[in-house]
Amino acid sequence: MIETDIIIIGAGPVGLFTVFEAGLLKLHCHLIDSLPQPGGQCSEIYPKKPIYDIPGFPSVLAGDLVDNLMEQAAPFKPGFTLGEAAMTIDKTEDGKFIVTTVKGTKHLAPIVMIAGGLGVFEPRKPPISNLADFEDKGIEYIIKDPEFYRGKRCVISGGGDSALDWSIFLVEKKIAKEVVLVHRSASFRGHLDSVQKVIDMAECGQIKLITEAEVVGVEGEGSLKQVKIQHNTQGEILQETDHFIPLFGLKPSLGPIADWGLEIEKNAIKVNTLDYSTNIPGIYAIGDVNTYENKLKLILCGFHEGTLAVQSAFARIHPDKKNILKYTTVNGVQGF
Repeated sequence: MIETDIIIIGAGPVGLFTVFEAGLLKLHCHLIDSLPQPGGQCSEIYPKKPIYDIPGFPSVLAGDLVDNLMEQAAPFKPGFTLGEAAMTIDKTEDGKFIVTTVKGTKHLAPIVMIAGGLGVFEPRKPPISNLADFEDKGIEYIIKDPEFYRGKRCVISGGGDSALDWSIFLVEKKIAKEVVLVHRSASFRGHLDSVQKVIDMAECGQIKLITEAEVVGVEGEGSLKQVKIQHNTQGEILQETDHFIPLFGLKPSLGPIADWGLEIEKNAIKVNTLDYSTNIPGIYAIGDVNTYENKLKLILCGFHEGTLAVQSAFARIHPDKKNILKYTTVNGVQGF
């Protein structure tokens, strides 16, 4: 049994920053995450993608943000249970919680903070019968490291920001040998400046843009060699490629958390914005996993939510102690 002050379910940016805020109040944290490393989606899905809305950082790579948060949390010696999803939660007679993972690891604490991001997620895949035959053999659903595609021919499918941004990135950084962007509509869902940039690149021959079409087949022997594209007016197009990357987004699910008796709305946990507590006293939900009126799914909002949740948690753990806010600019950061 691993005992701590706060169990944090989810080791993404919001969970990691909460360790820091809890540490300032001398509260220990232990984080549980189904992924094998801290960082959540920032580490698993887009570590090399720049983030522009973190205060004080005009631009920071997602992976670098995680590294900085780990360094910031380090003085408070957080514990980690990684590669194990939290499966069940039980309440003890003295009001504490036992969180058990899929591998049977048990954790005991008076406070649980759910910072599970979008929860359990899997990529949305195009309906191609033999798609699985080429997974990890030329077909990828996320771009973890753009260097993987250096000198390669890439076909990207999708009409959102991810498809647009990665197409631009692979061309601007002169990484891919060839980039073909396929979208089933003539209009895109991404930011207008990204759409215009792709159109400009297509006009000067940097990107091959095929709209009103979709990839309907994949072919090769042992590894991917070409994709079959069905165009609305031109019919079938065969495109030779080394990689097919359908970027259709993720299908999020709360997973086992949905069965914990929490109040759920639109696949998210309802919280009280006073302190981001749930309908179960002692359990909080922070970051993308929660929902409330005017909710914004931004990392910086999750930082704010975690900060207020920790203040509330301190009052629950130490009802007889008065917590006086101490500014780090005056007191510095004193670890354990």
